[in-house]
Parts: sequence; structure tokens; C-alpha cells
Amino acid sequence: MKLPKMGRRLIALGSMLLSVLIGGITVPAGAADFSSGPVIEGYGEVASRVKQTFPVPRDQQFKVVFDVAAQSEAGEVNRTLDSMARFLNMHVAAGVDPKNIRLALVVHGKAVFDVLSDEAHFKKLARGNANASLLKALMKNGVRVMVCGQTAAHFGIDNNLLYDGVEMSLSAMTAHAILSQQGYSLNPF
Repeated sequence: MKLPKMGRRLIALGSMLLSVLIGGITVPAGAADFSSGPVIEGYGEVASRVKQTFPVPRDQQFKVVFDVAAQSEAGEVNRTLDSMARFLNMHVAAGVDPKNIRLALVVHGKAVFDVLSDEAHFKKLARGNANASLLKALMKNGVRVMVCGQTAAHFGIDNNLLYDGVEMSLSAMTAHAILSQQGYSLNPF
């Protein structure tokens, strides 16, 4: 059984502390200097200290699209959704105005199940959607979420099963083409 992310972190921290008490290992400086926020609390942890030699201009304009096809593990948050929270958190913490950050997410493949409403997720997978609160926070901060209509049709997912605010595109390819023409760059991670 895979433990949730927080459980794994607590076990690792406990093991590290026990090792320090017993064997005296040294924890690298700054290893615990990661935190969430200032935009999305609880998700998208970022390093608090980075010595930039390629600094981000405070007036930088971002238009970035993320792509996700892999479904999260049961009870886990989708890594790509968490990466989007990290993108927002780290750039705002670095001084970029949140109004200058426009993000979009194109969802296809089995990741479509991660953007279902909690009720639909329960009906399809017999559990609530672990991504629901993060989806809400991302969309509250202007993130557009678009589902591949071809994938949705393949899995029998109608618009009414999607989390509130998720858009249906003709296809993932279509969404990417339109976003590219609108000046969005594709995040390679």
C-alpha cells in the first residue's frame, strides 16, 4: 500500500531524526526550506532561498500551458497539478505580479479522471477526487483547465461529469494549437 505524500514525508522526517539521535548524521543545510504559498497554500512547495544567476524580471509576463495524460495514484494529487501550483507560488514569491501569470492545463488520457467532479469521480472510481481542492484553488487563481473531447468520449465522460469550471475542447491537439497561437509556451516538465 502506498502512503500519501504527507505520510511518506513524516516517516522520512522521523527516520532522519532517529538517525540523528542514534548515529549523529548531518542534515544538509536548507533541506527543510521548502514551503507552499504565497498563492496556493498546501500545494506546490518551493525552495525559499535560491541564488539566481538568471533572475526572473519582476515585470515578466508568463503564458504557459501544461499537458497531462497520466492519472494520479489513488488518493494522491496529480503531480502536474501540483507543479502548476509550484509555478504560481515560486514566481509570485520571486516578485512577479500574479496578474502577469496565465496558465492553462490540457488534460487527456487517463488524467481525465483527475478533473471529474467529486461525485462523478466516486461513481467512476468508487472514491472521492483527491485533486478537487487543488483544482478549485488553481481555477480560482485564473488557471484554465481543458479536457480533450476525444478522450472524454472514449471514456464516456460528458461535460456534466467534469469538475465545475473545467472546459471541454474538441481535442487535446486542438487546445494546444489554439493556446500556441495565443502565445502560450508548453512547459516541458
